[in-house]
Amino acid sequence: MVSSATATNGCAAQALWYMGSETVALKDIRVPDLQPGHVLVKTFYSCVSRGTEGLIFRGAVPESEWQRMRAPFQEGDFPFPVKYGYASVGEVIGGDADLIGQTVFSLYPHQNLFTLPSDACVPVPASVPAHKAVLAANMETALNALWDGKPSPGDHICVVGGGVVGLLTAYVCGQLPGSTVTLVDVNPARAQIAGELGLQFCHPDNVPLDQDIVFHTSATAAGLTTALSCAGNGASVVEMSWYGDQAVEVPLGADFHSRRIRLISSQVGTIPPERQERWTYRRRLQTALSLLEDPRLDQLISHRVPFEDTPVRLPEVLNKASDVLAALIVYDQPAEAPASSGQT
Repeated sequence: MVSSATATNGCAAQALWYMGSETVALKDIRVPDLQPGHVLVKTFYSCVSRGTEGLIFRGAVPESEWQRMRAPFQEGDFPFPVKYGYASVGEVIGGDADLIGQTVFSLYPHQNLFTLPSDACVPVPASVPAHKAVLAANMETALNALWDGKPSPGDHICVVGGGVVGLLTAYVCGQLPGSTVTLVDVNPARAQIAGELGLQFCHPDNVPLDQDIVFHTSATAAGLTTALSCAGNGASVVEMSWYGDQAVEVPLGADFHSRRIRLISSQVGTIPPERQERWTYRRRLQTALSLLEDPRLDQLISHRVPFEDTPVRLPEVLNKASDVLAALIVYDQPAEAPASSGQT
């Protein structure tokens, strides 16, 4: 059923494209006719993935990964030009009558109006504000990492790297009864956020040793070296970083083998094999959304960028040296949205 709320098919919209190395642009497009089983979504917010989109922005996606790296609704082909992104929240304004008026999350690129299959939308719980629901993709990454690493109640846990994924990973680990979770980062400003999330904090020069499990999210060789150094004998280090086409030096000499440290890869693109018979991607996404209720997680959104300003603002957001956590792209905000948090 197509609602009368849909003004016209083939209406005008704008989308963000990565046009070339360190070049982004907004392109005018026409939204396809609304097909049966699809919905029309007006975007409220989308979130920039600084890790993945930073690699795309710099043209650092290796050719071997051009197909595996495709986002669900990507247009264009790597290296350029590509319309890329996977964290969008908006309101269904046409299509499936059961979804009209609902706020939904979808793995759609940065675009102000779009159509997609109804089953590709996941309703956002009423307890999760629309602006914070964009973190669902990052929370999925954290959830998947816990499945891969299998931390337990009472564990001493380190998370090396205090970006959004690292903070969410540490936050979820901190919900384990009796756990002691330490966030490790070179940026002392992360100490305040860690404390408000109930985490300990330290600089890489002063990491705790003999940790039961360590998660690494900094995407640097130095961070991985730190992660290996604080793992206890027989412990696991879960590598969550993706380095693109960058070669990484890993210190596997000295006592790495004698201490029987396990280095485990974690990648959100697949569900761990032991869960694939029971867990679908939709169930994982629904769970990730439900884990975003805590008001303390608002502070992970550090910057807000108006959609029309993205060609000018995004290069700085994606600069490795910039102190950005989650950068929210703001379109038409819902009427009930809270006052803006973070920088502008």
